[in-house]
Amino acid sequence: MAQSLLLVEDEESLTTFLSSELKFEGYDVNVVHDGLSAWQYYQAHGQSLDLVILDWMLPKLDGLEVLRRIRKNDDLPVIMMTARDYVGDKVAGLDNGADDYITKPFDIEELLARVRVCVRRQNHTPHSTYTVGDLTLDTKARTVRRGNQVAVLTPREYELLLALIQHADNPMTRDELLDTVWGQDFDGQVNIVDVYIRYLRNKLDLPNTTPLIHTVRGVGYVLSADWCHA
Repeated sequence: MAQSLLLVEDEESLTTFLSSELKFEGYDVNVVHDGLSAWQYYQAHGQSLDLVILDWMLPKLDGLEVLRRIRKNDDLPVIMMTARDYVGDKVAGLDNGADDYITKPFDIEELLARVRVCVRRQNHTPHSTYTVGDLTLDTKARTVRRGNQVAVLTPREYELLLALIQHADNPMTRDELLDTVWGQDFDGQVNIVDVYIRYLRNKLDLPNTTPLIHTVRGVGYVLSADWCHA
């Protein structure tokens, strides 16, 4: 069964081109041209969608607001697509739950690669429960707890924690984390890993708890309840 995508873009020529290319790749493409229609489509058909490709600058409701509303309901993968190229805008999109971010103009092959990564990640994550110390991650419910406290993570933070917890007690390099979480086609700065490690630490290292994410000098990071080599 073909994966179902929602393409939200108000520029008709670009919409026609992208829709054609995505359909050629075998995706079921649904198109709307403004943010309000995107939100309404999601409310009616969200359970059948595998991915949203969402422009930032949209009539009626901007893409960031659409993203925020989707994230209040589920973790459906969302790729933000925009002409903005400021770092602050990228961070805002990722912080609000975007799984990826692509800046116009872009090569269609780059977008298709990012789509494949997001869909593959969504469809092939095994259902397991991981525990390190008092930290628990349930992949079926996509929940994270530190003791009795629920940690509310963005999709990117969740994927980073999942990569670390799947390799608990084994250090991962920044490049390994970048490839696993952002995909091998990511062309941004490697220090994005450090930024998101800081986000995770702020949410997981609660008062009166033992830090679980450790920096391994010259290597990268490790998740461990009793790491003593950092």
